[in-house]
Amino acid sequence: MSFSETDLERYARHIVLREVGGTGQAKIRAAKVLVVGAGGLGSPVILYLAAAGVGRLGIVDFDAVSLSNLQRQIAHRTADIGRLKTDSAQDAASALNPHVVVETFKTKLTPDNAAEIIARFDIVADGSDNFATRFLIADTCLELGKTLVSAAVSEFSGQLATFHPGGRPCYRCFIPEAPPEGTVRPCTEAGVLGAAAGVMGSLQALEILKEITGAGESMAGKLLLYDALDTRFRSVVLKPDPHCPCSAPRKQQI
Repeated sequence: MSFSETDLERYARHIVLREVGGTGQAKIRAAKVLVVGAGGLGSPVILYLAAAGVGRLGIVDFDAVSLSNLQRQIAHRTADIGRLKTDSAQDAASALNPHVVVETFKTKLTPDNAAEIIARFDIVADGSDNFATRFLIADTCLELGKTLVSAAVSEFSGQLATFHPGGRPCYRCFIPEAPPEGTVRPCTEAGVLGAAAGVMGSLQALEILKEITGAGESMAGKLLLYDALDTRFRSVVLKPDPHCPCSAPRKQQI
C-alpha cells in the first residue's frame, strides 16, 4: 500500500516509530473501527482514530448534543447543540482528517441491529453508558469474533479492558450480570470530571491502535484501573469464569 506525499507528511510521526512504521500505518488505513457512543469516551476515541488515519470509522449514537455534554464530549461544539451527535462527530472527524471514511448509524444499538452493524467492522470501541448496551456489544462481538476495547468512567475513576474474539476471559467473565438497580449511579447523579473521560477515551484509542498495528503488548486478559484523584494506574489480571458461556466452545475443543 503506497502513501502520497501528503500522507507521508501527515503520518510522519507514526511512520518514524519503529513499532509502527509504514507497515503499521498501512494497517491503520485498512482498519475498520466502530465506536458505540459519541459522548465523553467516544469523542476522544473518534478524534484520535480519525487523526491516526483509520480507514473506516463507524459511529453509533441516537442522542442529540446538549449543553451539559460539552463539559466532556469534545467532539461537539456549542454551535452543535440540538444536532445529532453522529452528525457533529462526523463533521469533527472529517475536518480533522478528510481521508477517513466516516459512517454514521443514527440509532440505538438493539438486539435487532447489533449483529448487522458490528459485522461490518474489525474492532469495536464501547463508549456506552449503560449495562444493557455493554452486554449487547460484548455478546455480539464474542459471537461474531470481533475484538472489543471497552472503557468506563465515573466521577474521578475509570477502567479499560480488551477482549479478543474467541479468547478468554470475555466481558461476562468480568461482569456476569448487571449490578442491582440503584447500586450504580448514572453520570447525571454521580458526575464525572471531564478530563477523566478524556484520559480513558484516549487510552481506549491507544489500545485500538495497538491492536491494529500489533505494537506492544495487548491488554487482553487484564483490567486497567485509573484513579484521577491519586493520579494512579493499577492493572489487575482478569480470570476466566469456568461457569461463563464463553467457556463452552473451549471445553468442546479439548
